[in-house]
Amino acid sequence: MAKSRRKDAPDLAAIEDLCTTLVTRSFLFRGMSTIALQDQWGEVVLQSEKLYSNRPVFTAFRPGEPIEWLYVVIDGGPVILRSSPLDRIVTLTYPGGCFGMRSLPFSYGEIFKAFPSQVEAYKTTDVIKVPLAAIVRLYEADAEFRDRYHLLFELREKFQYHLLNCSAYPPQAVATLLRGLIYQERALKMQPQTTGTYVFDLPVDVISRSCQLNHRTVEQVLKGMQQVGLTQPITEGNPSGDLIQVVDPEGMKEVYSATRDKVAWWPLR
Repeated sequence: MAKSRRKDAPDLAAIEDLCTTLVTRSFLFRGMSTIALQDQWGEVVLQSEKLYSNRPVFTAFRPGEPIEWLYVVIDGGPVILRSSPLDRIVTLTYPGGCFGMRSLPFSYGEIFKAFPSQVEAYKTTDVIKVPLAAIVRLYEADAEFRDRYHLLFELREKFQYHLLNCSAYPPQAVATLLRGLIYQERALKMQPQTTGTYVFDLPVDVISRSCQLNHRTVEQVLKGMQQVGLTQPITEGNPSGDLIQVVDPEGMKEVYSATRDKVAWWPLR
């Protein structure tokens, strides 16, 4: 029996390492004291997990079936939320962000309703799973944590609003997605890079499913954006060719807000 108890006891060193990762690599916990976190949480057990592509993580917004963890993305991704009625990607989560808030049975999660939608890692993703009890405890005790938690809900709502209301005109549709990601990363203080640019792991298939465009049209738009200097190719450390580097965020904003006759580089009218 003694051996069984030792086996089941939490690995305190591992928990401390996970807490350190949380406070250094995630928006929600950034800058917090690991000692204060562990004191606040007591014997709460964090878990690290690797999510693999094409394997559903959970179904969000399923009536009467809340989840028990907040997922904090540490590396890899993106993690997508695929809206079931439209088979459309409506949320993208990159390292530093979190997902699962809207299916947690407290705060805004108690009133947020939507169609049951599949959450999955588009590419292999490393996450830390924080139990619901730990999130609730910190939410009630820490005003700054509450503000950050509320901001995550706000960002999700704004992102979905822009995507679901984006123009059918291809340059604007793709620019809407990129502007939404730029706003999201800037609000989470994860980007821009030191050069002032924004880099996203954004496969053509993800853009296509987010903007409801076919793959060929997306490729043409990305080529046009590169030709006019809105983006630049990344040649090193990009074997998949999925990395997009936005070098002119303000120019991208102009495309996002432009009418058709103002996008001279797009050949199709």
